[in-house]
Amino acid sequence: MKILLIGANGTIGSAIDNELSPRHEIVRIGRHSGELQVDISDSASIRALFEKTGRFDALVCAAGNVTFAPLADMTADSFALGLKDKLMGQVNLLLIGREYANDGASFTLTTGVLSHDPIKNGASAALVNGALDSFVRAAAIELPRGMRVNSVSPNVLLEAMDKYAPYFRGYKPVPAADVALAYAKSVEGLQTGQTFHVG
Repeated sequence: MKILLIGANGTIGSAIDNELSPRHEIVRIGRHSGELQVDISDSASIRALFEKTGRFDALVCAAGNVTFAPLADMTADSFALGLKDKLMGQVNLLLIGREYANDGASFTLTTGVLSHDPIKNGASAALVNGALDSFVRAAAIELPRGMRVNSVSPNVLLEAMDKYAPYFRGYKPVPAADVALAYAKSVEGLQTGQTFHVG
């Protein structure tokens, strides 16, 4: 398969690349790195990316930004980053990407544990992750031409605990390589409308 991997240079993206590249052609895409670049918060940038990649069999997005801050300090503008980037960025990858996707192509989006197990300062991430998981369930029943869509919802990464441990006390971190298996399940399997929880 020809797989577009957005966020290929990140911790999860690199693990997905390691898992899938022995079996498939991976097009590595990042905001500033990779073979091609895209700003997922910009629909024009997304369309320009697909004009360069041409037809594809699977798209995996392991990218997206949100604001982490105390709710007392959050404003509408604070939420705008996550809504425009991680939420609508991934939604637009599907909406625009379906025009370039081959019959039977899959889309795999990234959410996270905070949608159902929130932490302090994580309201924006919880909002965005929950919205994406709901979008996946709804979009799956309407996608044409045998296309599929799933999301992967990982727990905090083992590799990120140096930075995030104070926020995730009591959570059991998961290795990125284990998270990558859920993306492989989405890409290479048959399920659609699912959220694969890891950890």
